Amino acid sequence: MSSTVQEPPDRTQFEIVSAAKTTDAAQTTDAAQTTDAAQTTDAAQTTDAAQTTDAAQTTSAAQTTDAAKAASAGISLSGVSRSYRDPSGAVTEALRDVSLTAAPHTVLAVVGPSGCGKTTLLELVCGLQTPDVGVVQAPPAALMPQRDLLLPWLGALDNAALALRIAGASKADARAQAQPLFDELGLAGFEQARPGELSGGMRQRVAFLRTLLSGKQALCLDEPFGALDAITRMQMQGWLADALRREPRTVLLVTHDVEEAVLLADEVVVLSARPGRALTRIEVPLAHPRQRTDQAAIALRERALAALGLGARTDAPLETSERGGR
Repeated sequence: MSSTVQEPPDRTQFEIVSAAKTTDAAQTTDAAQTTDAAQTTDAAQTTDAAQTTDAAQTTSAAQTTDAAKAASAGISLSGVSRSYRDPSGAVTEALRDVSLTAAPHTVLAVVGPSGCGKTTLLELVCGLQTPDVGVVQAPPAALMPQRDLLLPWLGALDNAALALRIAGASKADARAQAQPLFDELGLAGFEQARPGELSGGMRQRVAFLRTLLSGKQALCLDEPFGALDAITRMQMQGWLADALRREPRTVLLVTHDVEEAVLLADEVVVLSARPGRALTRIEVPLAHPRQRTDQAAIALRERALAALGLGARTDAPLETSERGGR
């Protein structure tokens, strides 16, 4: 009976198989590492792309916000009407279907007969009243009324800085911001004077500084220089034009002085007698500083006066104040 003797395994073959397995393992490891590296790279690229997108979106959002703020600095009235009822029940119609627009950082002057609702228009823009009909769109606005309304127990400097104090500034900081404007307006030396110690013109200048220092995007000025003498009024008009070039605001200026409107405004709206309606808009495409003797300014003034003449009612004299006209 024969027996079969098994040959020992071929060592060479064993080494070849082992080497093959090692190679496969190495290749698998390399492939895994390559895949991991690729995934890491993809993840990094994805993160970079996401960060770039976020940055772009943030920049775009910031730009959109800035643009929205600039656009929102304008003033717009669309189809606005406002009436008043007195204690007896009689109704006085102040404004009827008024539409006007002041572009951001421009001056829009409104002129018209006494009692045609100009002050009502300013109060609507400032949010002190609401229209019966129509839409008012405006940024936060500061109103300078015809009367100065200075606080009698404060000095001139503290009266001018009052808006800054209300906004949270310390007394020292508020005074420091107001002081340079006192020098510009010829009020230096009267910082501690109480309102009762100031002339009417000086009081009005302090009131204007208080309005300017409020920091509001829009200023509503109701006959701001009406109480001043002619020489001081001309000086103030020039100062206001310079101040608005240095620090642009959207300004709605109510005035009876047609020449003042032409010298200060980018556009003039002429209102009719009560109820006030917008009769015409006059663009003023003149560079600053403007001179009263410029032929172009004179021509624009005459256009506004002509519009006022056409808009005046025979039963409502141009400068006669009537009940409820505000």
